Amino acid sequence: MTRRILGPFNRVEGDLEVRIDIQDGAVSEAWVTSPLYRGFEQILKGKPPRDALVYAPRICGICSVSQSVAAARALAETQGLTAPENGRLATDLTLAVENIADHLTHFYMFFMPDFCRDTYAGETWHEGIARRFRAIKGEAAPAFLAARAEFMHMLGILAGKWPHTLSVQPGGSTRPIEAQEVVRLLVILSGFRKHLEQHVYGTTLESFASLASAEALMAWSHEGQADLQRFWRVSEALALAKLGRLDMPVMSYGSFGLFQPGVMRGSLRTAINTQAITEDAAHGWMAQGPQTLHPFDGVTVPDADRADAYSWCKAPRLAGEPVQVGAICRQIVDGQHLAQALHAGEGVNVRTRIIGRFIEIARLVPAMETWVRALRPREPFCETIPLPDHADGVGLVEAARGSLGHWLRIRNGHIHNYQIVAPTTWNFSPRDAAGIPGPLEQALVGAPVRPGEDDPVSVQHIVRSFDPCMVCTVH
Repeated sequence: MTRRILGPFNRVEGDLEVRIDIQDGAVSEAWVTSPLYRGFEQILKGKPPRDALVYAPRICGICSVSQSVAAARALAETQGLTAPENGRLATDLTLAVENIADHLTHFYMFFMPDFCRDTYAGETWHEGIARRFRAIKGEAAPAFLAARAEFMHMLGILAGKWPHTLSVQPGGSTRPIEAQEVVRLLVILSGFRKHLEQHVYGTTLESFASLASAEALMAWSHEGQADLQRFWRVSEALALAKLGRLDMPVMSYGSFGLFQPGVMRGSLRTAINTQAITEDAAHGWMAQGPQTLHPFDGVTVPDADRADAYSWCKAPRLAGEPVQVGAICRQIVDGQHLAQALHAGEGVNVRTRIIGRFIEIARLVPAMETWVRALRPREPFCETIPLPDHADGVGLVEAARGSLGHWLRIRNGHIHNYQIVAPTTWNFSPRDAAGIPGPLEQALVGAPVRPGEDDPVSVQHIVRSFDPCMVCTVH
């Protein structure tokens, strides 16, 4: 048996280390380490509650809107506050822009460059893929970056700026949209749709979203040279459907009123009992001790000398078991036909995690066009009411990478406790007190290691298929 420590990983937001044991040419066991501590939950303690709207977005520079929305929803629940329809639509549009941009950035800048490695130089497809997707220098990068920049102009109109947007509030959005801006938003969406259909999908968004099986995807992939079609063909050549497979439950808090919440165990969907969410710090450098705590009661006090610990990440569990989260999980839980067909046929793996993001984009962009048309300029976008001195609130949101929750307790007009469970905290959790590995730790088992590989490319593919955001993990 051989043991290796891999990391830090390039093209990953934040620091990450993975320790693997290798036996008979494959990973036999894995431990995932988040080696950075940041302490936002401690920073927030004792602050005025509205300060969360300023601090939370600064947890991350690539998914800051998700943190803003979660904080705003937690505050809104303490107030019993419902945003006007304009405010809800503007917030949903802001979040959707960020999520879609994250999905595409992951594909073009983080995931696909791994297939350009010299490891694959002998493959018949390698030259074309390397020419198209090589980091920074590939043919795809200029057109993608230009389309992404134009698309993200929507955030300037909807939210004033990005990242660390401050327009998202408990009662809606502080940035009202004028009639001429509605037209501008629709023009941007039209141009973005054209780019997606021409360069990414090779068909209309609606046609892609209507595909219902792996066989239909295969037929579509041979129809052209769009970037997602190229990926599907590579996934077939490398059998990516067999890599990083997880058969554990999938979870989604639901999003946009478009994707339904729930937990899928096999083919059975059930409601989420948020009271059954706990955080286990048995193998985290935390002073919480061996007990599992609900986030409302969570403790985030560092203990760097803790025995048996190997990560700054806690181990979140739902009813005592790990769950996986992310775009493919959202689509499976929502009952999207293609996602469910892939789930039933090959489970959640490297390939389906990628396809799940593009199913989501194909559904979100048309929905965004509808939401923009539903905006009513000169009608209210935001409501405000006083905050209570004593209250509890939870803000649940689906970030690009999966389920994000903020749990807030207000006492005597100040933050008494603030706990955050991020998507990568779910997916990259360490072992819990029962010794059960987290999702990535389980997904890495069985990953093949080629002779002479010091940095196994299969491990890179599996890790990146989750699109980790480590700074959110350790907030």
